[in-house]
Amino acid sequence: MRMLKKVPVLAAVALLLGAATTACTDDGPNRYQSDYSSHEPLHTVGYPSRGSLEIVQETVWRLADNDAEALAGLAVEEGSAADTTARNWVAAFGKAAGGKVTADFYDEGSTRQVVVLYFAASGQKKAIEVRLGQHDSWGVTLAETDPAEAAKAPDWAPATPGGSGSRSPGN
Repeated sequence: MRMLKKVPVLAAVALLLGAATTACTDDGPNRYQSDYSSHEPLHTVGYPSRGSLEIVQETVWRLADNDAEALAGLAVEEGSAADTTARNWVAAFGKAAGGKVTADFYDEGSTRQVVVLYFAASGQKKAIEVRLGQHDSWGVTLAETDPAEAAKAPDWAPATPGGSGSRSPGN
């Protein structure tokens, strides 16, 4: 009888320890909940896949947090170009990413997708590419080491989200 009383207590302790461990990890479900509740919602146009939507959302959150290191961690390929590009993007778009942002997704997103971010507070636009990388995980292409190139608006994108039917340029 005494042993039966200990089993629920041990199970409860194990459950609490597991929950505490998950809450401490950077990529646990609590991180997403915390990020989601502490940032402006991302508005979307077009047809993102689950993977492309998640990586774009995280990209905008890292910009809003002015966290170049975490943004570089989302890169498809690691390296100094990703680190430099992340710093450039944070400098150019970090402040505006804290407000209303609309992501216009072009084409289908099974392995790669071009996305134009519209920053309402500043009127800026930024075209990014997200794609599958190693181990079939989504990442963002960070290869703009020149600050002027990193801050440049795409000349092919419409002035407002959805203006071209969310298709690739030239289609």
